[in-house]
Amino acid sequence: MMDELRRIIEESFATRDRLDGPARQRAEEAVQAVFTELETGRLRVAEKMPDGSWCTHAWVKEAILLAFRLWPAQDIPGAPGGRVWHDRIPLRFNGWSGEDFARARLRMVPGAIVRRGAYLGPDVVLMPSFVNVGAHVGAGTMVDTWATIGSCAQIGRNCHISGGAGIGGVLEPLQAAPVIIEDDVFVGARSEVAEGMIVERGAVIAMGVFLSASTRIIDRETGEIFTGRVPAGAVVVPGNLPGRPLPDGSPGPSLACAVIVKRVDERTRAKTSPNELLRP
Repeated sequence: MMDELRRIIEESFATRDRLDGPARQRAEEAVQAVFTELETGRLRVAEKMPDGSWCTHAWVKEAILLAFRLWPAQDIPGAPGGRVWHDRIPLRFNGWSGEDFARARLRMVPGAIVRRGAYLGPDVVLMPSFVNVGAHVGAGTMVDTWATIGSCAQIGRNCHISGGAGIGGVLEPLQAAPVIIEDDVFVGARSEVAEGMIVERGAVIAMGVFLSASTRIIDRETGEIFTGRVPAGAVVVPGNLPGRPLPDGSPGPSLACAVIVKRVDERTRAKTSPNELLRP
């Protein structure tokens, strides 16, 4: 089934400017099927390979982009004050009842917004937050107040994305990797993780850390420098690198970096582990 879906999506995306008649209908049906597969978790924008690397499926991103071309804009109920939103991508849980949420083992606080194409695993808790199209949020994860999970971002199991944290999204370029947060990760309040960063299993990102593909992540004990990924079990805090002198010899501006201050220990884990009392 997936191979056939991929073939139709890739052909439709290549001819997206001239889709009509049966070809358009076939593309619309394939896009709907991809969104359904994403929402069940059977399909992901990125998945971990047996060797531990991550593979991004560009054709799945093509399907999401096709939705913006093929689906008409529509009114979406539920905006504050009795108003409506207006967009091409519907909300994920419109029409769900309390029984539906109980069966799915999801808890959504008023103010949480989830767009179609996003997956939420069992025992996920959403405080007032935003989960964008194509995102994957693993079982037992909490997305705290005003946190944002960007389009196609991959969040593992039993993570805590703290208040105001931003997990960057990506739909283009097609080959660009999404942000990946592996299992058991803690992301502190007001931190930002963007540009395809990989935060490996069990890492702890302190409050106010900004991580992009070019951010230098320096291990304070060894001097090793990482870019593009946070090693498993690392505890990362904000830092600064001394700036180069200016032409006149005066001190230059410092540059932001991130610092690995230690590896996760029992004390750190006790402070950052999920609280089972808050789960559905």
